[in-house]
Amino acid sequence: MNVLELRQYTLHPGRRDDLIELFDREFVETQEAWNMAILGQFRDLDKPDRFVWLRGYSDMRARHDGLTGFYSGPDWKAHSAKANETMIDSDDVLLLRPVGDGFPPPGPRGDLGEAQPVVVTICRQDAPFTDTFAAQFTGAMACYTTLDEPNTFPGLPVRTDAFAFVAFGREPFAVTGFQPEYLRLAPTARSWLR
Repeated sequence: MNVLELRQYTLHPGRRDDLIELFDREFVETQEAWNMAILGQFRDLDKPDRFVWLRGYSDMRARHDGLTGFYSGPDWKAHSAKANETMIDSDDVLLLRPVGDGFPPPGPRGDLGEAQPVVVTICRQDAPFTDTFAAQFTGAMACYTTLDEPNTFPGLPVRTDAFAFVAFGREPFAVTGFQPEYLRLAPTARSWLR
């Protein structure tokens, strides 16, 4: 995946499981039908009203076309009111590019196997990160950094307040010169990344 969104939603108290049930049932295959990859859906283990998920694209044109098709199509229209009523904020979104290989496209969702927590390490600064910064993250599942390109789908905002470096792993990474933000995430039943 050459383009990745890390999406963190703040939900109304007690509504996370409602959104997860709806998302896993209605919003996985229906988005993938528009050539978007739903890589992971998670409960934030430290914030009971936070839902985190990952959506990937082959490139920015595919992002524009996929989002346009899905959000103007019947599947989102049928379930958007129910999804939106669970949310306080859905604008905490990082638009990222891989450093190295990144995640492969998700495979079949038959038997996904046992779920393990995923830990996301996020560093932020005022200038772009160099690719060599990733040398500190040996053993990461994948690393990404801010994709510094215009948002081609302004209906869904992305954060532009800082440059981010994001590493996915099983444990938090200690990072020289930073106090990272850590997300400890539990995959949902249908999360490909687990």
